[in-house]
Amino acid sequence: MGERLLIDHVGQRGDGVAFAGGATVFVPYTLAGETVETLPSPGHAERRKLEHVETASPERIDPFCQYFSRCGGCAIQHWQPDPYQAWKRQIVIDTLAHAKIDCPVDPIIDAHGAGRRRITAHARRGGDNEIRVGFSAAASHAIVAIEDCPILDPGLHGALDVARALALLLKPTDKPLDIQLTAASNGLDVDVRGTGPLPTPLIAKLSQLAEHYKLARLTRHGELVLMRTPPMITVGSAQVVLPPGSFLQATAAGEQALAELVVKACKGSKVIVDLFCGVGPFALRLAAKSRVMAYDSDAGAIQSLQQAAKETSGLKPITAAVRDLFHRPLVTQELRDVDAVVFDPPRSGAQAQAEKLAASKIKTVVAVSCNVQSFVRDAKILIDGGYKIDSVTPVDQFRHTPHVELVARFRR
Repeated sequence: MGERLLIDHVGQRGDGVAFAGGATVFVPYTLAGETVETLPSPGHAERRKLEHVETASPERIDPFCQYFSRCGGCAIQHWQPDPYQAWKRQIVIDTLAHAKIDCPVDPIIDAHGAGRRRITAHARRGGDNEIRVGFSAAASHAIVAIEDCPILDPGLHGALDVARALALLLKPTDKPLDIQLTAASNGLDVDVRGTGPLPTPLIAKLSQLAEHYKLARLTRHGELVLMRTPPMITVGSAQVVLPPGSFLQATAAGEQALAELVVKACKGSKVIVDLFCGVGPFALRLAAKSRVMAYDSDAGAIQSLQQAAKETSGLKPITAAVRDLFHRPLVTQELRDVDAVVFDPPRSGAQAQAEKLAASKIKTVVAVSCNVQSFVRDAKILIDGGYKIDSVTPVDQFRHTPHVELVARFRR
């Protein structure tokens, strides 16, 4: 017999939250005000499995993907767009308020655009000896075989077919292959992880596969296997060659939205430092009007940025250098003649660098974050150092998930 629950609200991870027997429990794929029948979730005392929606919210809609609730990629396809976006913006508002950071939060920007331009498919041989290729199941390491994903950029058309063809050649065991596929402007860029060394006969077969699917490049653990053409993307007025496995914003629209906010926040700055710069989605756009110094620990990304800057006319000077900003953050003396700093760290944030920025005299600091929790920690460091936060804009490029990004400007 299932447990009947009344959903109180949707939590920050996208699950419905209910109260049962004095405990807080989480029920995925539910909405506030719904009465639902649930079953226990083995190994997760605080979670329940949704068995049946007895009384549905008027905001509930039908999911558009046949794999929803089995595939773990999307947590929310069952909610009308307006309340969904209001909830996502509220995550930012509530997290800032909890940290006692008082500032206005702009309307959320929907940056899904044409869809995701990068995915990681998993391939594993199951107990039935069948090779499954797809995405991880919700809250599980099991693989859900996926024929087609409706949230992908058209540039990834056929990407799952490529992943299946690679899996049949590489023959994964019970340990999965991870196949990262990125939509470059001139073909798919593919990096495979989890395979052993590739013998020459297998490389010949992979070459045939690459030609058949018109792949731009195939790498193994970042090392080149074959390249038909260097995979390129357009960044501002520049053409950038993607390094193997390098970070890239999930959607082209997301990159554009974040960059526009960064450029606007830096308006009037003559010298700008871009920290955790990657291949230069901000630096190459900022250099249209400002001199830029860019830093990142990824040597391949820095090399690509340097090459793009060299080959693009009409830009102000860009200097780019490899630097581990977690262990060697830029210090006050290095920031002396800088007008603005942009930093876009990984999910863990940039505590060490934020501490150095807080001790500087820079007039404008622009923070880009994909994790609201680490952002508020770094923001408090800047605020305690004398900065005032004057704008926060949420950006939703991970539609159908609880992930939200933001751009914030700090001024002295």
